Amino acid sequence: MSKELKTGIVAVIVIALFVWGYNFLKGQDLFNPSTRYFYVEYDNISGLNEASVVTINGLKVGKVAEINFNPNPEKKGKLIVTLSVENNFKFSKNSIAKIYSAGLMGGQNLAIVPSYEGEEAKSGDYLTGKVESDLIASLSDKLTPKLEHTIVGVDSLVSGFNQILDDKSRKSLNRSILNLENTVSDVRKTLGAVNSMLNNSKGNIEATVQNAKKITDDFSKVSEELAKANLGNTVKKLETTLTNVNTLLADMKSGKGTLGKLMTDEKMYTNLTNASKELEELLREMKLNPKRFVHFSLFGKKAKPYNEENNENNVSNQ
Repeated sequence: MSKELKTGIVAVIVIALFVWGYNFLKGQDLFNPSTRYFYVEYDNISGLNEASVVTINGLKVGKVAEINFNPNPEKKGKLIVTLSVENNFKFSKNSIAKIYSAGLMGGQNLAIVPSYEGEEAKSGDYLTGKVESDLIASLSDKLTPKLEHTIVGVDSLVSGFNQILDDKSRKSLNRSILNLENTVSDVRKTLGAVNSMLNNSKGNIEATVQNAKKITDDFSKVSEELAKANLGNTVKKLETTLTNVNTLLADMKSGKGTLGKLMTDEKMYTNLTNASKELEELLREMKLNPKRFVHFSLFGKKAKPYNEENNENNVSNQ
């Protein structure tokens, strides 16, 4: 084989490799004849790049092969995106090619939202394009109306507040603030006086605390002594005594025993009263007429008999 032939073969191989590499970088695989190509028209691709991932239901099925301007003068400025799909998954022409944000850090991917109604999509067909707002844009779209409404509300509130606060109200508010400052100043002075008083009375407070501690210790000792005195037995004895007293009082109330009968039997009370009365009369008679009880006479003179009237009048019979 001549050198010229070898040089030609090497040149052909290099050219083939260059063509294959160029197409591979664009997302086209010349050695995979099952690759299908679809076209999508967009007004704005939002940063989509060639070789961006193409997915169906989250599964990678291909890449973005080319992005070019539409050569049609009537659609000047519109972009045509060529998709290379290596998966043989079937879907209809009504499917949507949606550009979406790949993450917070940026980057765009393309997802085919498959539809199964209508004619099956074939290589070379156009799909409907759609651009999904990224996270920041979506938040901005949602928050902007609320923020505008909030700003309007704040503006209305400030306007109303300004209307309420006329010159007189503002002066009154200023005086109130000044009074508040004076009050705070007075409070600070009072706190300073209290702190000074506490510092001057620190020794007295410590002595009071020590005395209180001593009293607490003494009370603790008294408590221990009372605990050692066996107050339980004393209380039990006291309860027994009170029980006996209650029993005695109950017996007296029911007429049992001498005291009970004396308290409840009227006849005995009457007899005791009569006996006391007779004893009193006897003593009075002995005092008034002693000769009736101690008689001594040589001539046999008889003592005068008992006279109830004289006895009651405390008069002697002599």
